[in-house]
Amino acid sequence: MSRFDEADDPRRRVLIKALAAGAFSAALTDRAALAASIFGTPPSKLPAGQSIYRINGTAKVNGQEANLSTIIKPNDTVETGPKSEIVFVVGGTSMLMRENSHLTLEGKEEGLASYLIQGFRMLTGKLLTVSRSNGTQIRTSTATIGIRGTGYYIESDPEQTYFCTCYGLTDVEANDDPTSRDTVASKHHDKPLYILAGQQPGQNIRRASFINHTDQELMLIETLVGRTPPWVFAGDQYTAPRRDY
Repeated sequence: MSRFDEADDPRRRVLIKALAAGAFSAALTDRAALAASIFGTPPSKLPAGQSIYRINGTAKVNGQEANLSTIIKPNDTVETGPKSEIVFVVGGTSMLMRENSHLTLEGKEEGLASYLIQGFRMLTGKLLTVSRSNGTQIRTSTATIGIRGTGYYIESDPEQTYFCTCYGLTDVEANDDPTSRDTVASKHHDKPLYILAGQQPGQNIRRASFINHTDQELMLIETLVGRTPPWVFAGDQYTAPRRDY
């Protein structure tokens, strides 16, 4: 069963509708109570001065154990342990990082507690990210990817990178083979890729299947920065294409 099928659970259909309508607020409505049963704390835009929405398991920031009061800024390093996850926001960029991941943020402070992410370095791990910034770059052991206002999911290890442009525009290039490159314009997970190392010139980027992330997770992290994904919802009917992976 595809992970998109989770959206066909009745509770998740109501959650999707609530997120799309901006139904989460300080008041715990029926929909917010339902969201709490699915996600834990009802999702809403994080208040100024708060970086972390949720930690499951263990996470460190600059080598120190993180908690919900920890502030994450550009040029910090975030790590997760086994069977762990952290959901956090820096500026207008919202992230869900899975287990055994090591991520360094690159960027600058634009003002008091105002941050701009300009890049990421991720040699190992799994990361779901949403941003509307142009000119952001993520670098892994095998790939360099230019991000132009998008949502994306990435899995990185020393041998290969999995990359899904969930929506938006990205420029993908293999680090050791500049002839292996691709530009992806995606509306809804249209062209996942593997970026490899050590293949013949021009053959280090290959098509991949959809794996290991969901629309519900994208909606959650967009909500934390006060946005919704660029899909169209009408009542309970999800009008963007469903994909059978």
